[in-house]
Amino acid sequence: MVLLRHMNLLNLIRRTNPISNFYSYNLGKIRLYDSKNMTKEDWHNLRPMIKKRIEHRSSSYPIKSMIPVAQQVLRARSQLINGVSTLLKAFPVFSCKYCPEVYVGEMGHLIKSCWGYKRLNKNQLHRWTRASLENILVPVETFHLESRGQEIIKHHQRFDFERVPAVIELCHQAGALMEDSKFRSPNDTPDFVVDSLSTDDLIAIGTRTLGAWETLREGVKKLMLVYSVKVCKHCSEVHVGPSGHMGRLCGVFKFQSWQGTHFWQKAGVDDVVPPTIAWHRRTQDPPVLVNEGRSFYGHAPAVVDLCCKAGAIPSKKYLCMMKVHGLTGPSFNNVSS
Repeated sequence: MVLLRHMNLLNLIRRTNPISNFYSYNLGKIRLYDSKNMTKEDWHNLRPMIKKRIEHRSSSYPIKSMIPVAQQVLRARSQLINGVSTLLKAFPVFSCKYCPEVYVGEMGHLIKSCWGYKRLNKNQLHRWTRASLENILVPVETFHLESRGQEIIKHHQRFDFERVPAVIELCHQAGALMEDSKFRSPNDTPDFVVDSLSTDDLIAIGTRTLGAWETLREGVKKLMLVYSVKVCKHCSEVHVGPSGHMGRLCGVFKFQSWQGTHFWQKAGVDDVVPPTIAWHRRTQDPPVLVNEGRSFYGHAPAVVDLCCKAGAIPSKKYLCMMKVHGLTGPSFNNVSS
């Protein structure tokens, strides 16, 4: 009697609820594959199909619609390098000797944020030196692959493949044609006297450089939606390709049982184009930034800060980070007294 009552209730739910009726009707048509119940004959037939698909997965690449994006990224990268190289000659930029800290200004700040060589010390004053192009645009290199369908790079093959910038390798796999010299030779920097540039020229260079920075990052973001880029979970190693390499180059766990094997995960734009965040000095800030006012000061990518010093107007997305309308902190004279 109770069973009959439950069956009547179930029939009533099926008649009144079309969604449950749909799933109950189509559930028998769905074919489920279970590795435990799969016979050897089925796996023997599926294995060559899977292997063939893996071997020919690169046949649909490069995608024609993404080729103009890759070419635009290469042009933006060249303009960015030339612009930053020019602005480095016109404005003083400093980098710490013992950490990656960068500062754009007449002299280095006094904020105790240096962690020392190999992170041996923390909250120390920086030791400033003149910055170079690599301090602003941090180079990120990866293995150069001839095609996306080639075999995974083994550890003993790590010296057989050339190391190239990750942005260039990404554009190469996206179909941007380039000469072999683009992979090997350093980028050409502009050869002219910076003192001859007027204020309007510096504003134009800063605006063009800032636009190239935004174009580069937006283009890399679009390419990474289509082409796979991996980054190690424990270090900054980047690999452009469908799967990471097997080189045991991760130094974080080199004494552990896995002997330096990378733990690959999906990379972001900051992994391929690092922004190098620096302290930003506003007009209401004192000439020298002190440690007591670090909660008042803002930050900005070093490229954006350098272009702003040249007279370029930053994008609205950086205003919150830069704390443009924030309160001013204590000055050096007030702290010393």
